[in-house]
Amino acid sequence: MNEEIENNSEATTEPTAEAAPPKKKPSPIGRVLFLVLTALCFAYLYSRLDGAAGREGLSLVEYMTQVFATVDWIPWLALMVCYSLFYFAIDTLVVTKALNWFVADIKYKDIMPIRASAYIISIFNEQIGKGAMAYYLNKRDKIPGWEVGSVMLFVMFCEIYYLLVWATIGFVVSGDSLPDVFGLVPYIAAVASVLLVLWIAYFRGAILPNNNFREKVVFHAFRQAKPWHYGAFFLLRSPALLAAIVVYTIALNLFGVEASLMTLLPFLPVIFFAAAVPTPMRAAAITFWVILFPENEGQMAAFGFVQHNFFILFNAAIGLVFWRKAQRDLFGK
Repeated sequence: MNEEIENNSEATTEPTAEAAPPKKKPSPIGRVLFLVLTALCFAYLYSRLDGAAGREGLSLVEYMTQVFATVDWIPWLALMVCYSLFYFAIDTLVVTKALNWFVADIKYKDIMPIRASAYIISIFNEQIGKGAMAYYLNKRDKIPGWEVGSVMLFVMFCEIYYLLVWATIGFVVSGDSLPDVFGLVPYIAAVASVLLVLWIAYFRGAILPNNNFREKVVFHAFRQAKPWHYGAFFLLRSPALLAAIVVYTIALNLFGVEASLMTLLPFLPVIFFAAAVPTPMRAAAITFWVILFPENEGQMAAFGFVQHNFFILFNAAIGLVFWRKAQRDLFGK
């Protein structure tokens, strides 16, 4: 690991300050697509839930009230609190290691306050939360913001592949019992594997050695990264997903839905992809739960809504615990 840290000496050839690119007005196309996706998710959920309520001879409000009343809330709450704390520990470890690999030797305990505090901002926008981390480390440790931004980009890139690997493992284990659309998973994984090999080869200079695009400051971490870094990220992050599979399986049963570990192994990585889509109240993820468990519309809508939103809000509560420490680090107060 020290070798990778020492390799950062090549950064002397790069800018020591973050360039301020001209601001561009955000394209309205993205906002329109976001609104359309959100409307489609809510329309689908309403139609499925209203239909389920009608079949029970109940109004939608009565139906959902009945669903929530059957949940065993105290064991669920204890389960989710433990899982959220475990996730925070793993998430902080991953960020700390990535920063150690590519930027500076920062201790785990020194990353905890800003990683936790960033969860507060992430309620509204995950990317702004990552930007807050860059600002914090720049102010406290004098690390250029573009270096931290590059590490965050590396983390996001690896997140995609880590979820894809587990989705593929889930397909191999449970392929015969999955919906037909999951048949695309091995093809997506094959194409993604080729792209990853080309990606690593390009940033290591093995292909197109005279191309300067890789020299952009935002790709600092990718230039430093060796193949083992990608594998190490997968190993470090995987305990969080494996714990999630156990936790979500138990939680589903507390909501009155029969589920097994093998059922959730291929489903959960896909749902986590959907949870990353910035829809209000994680509507995209809730929609996926209802699609994947069509015989339990009410329970799955309630489960998806409570599960994902509790996780986000409790993580923000963890951030509040560290907020004063982060403020003191930044402003000395």
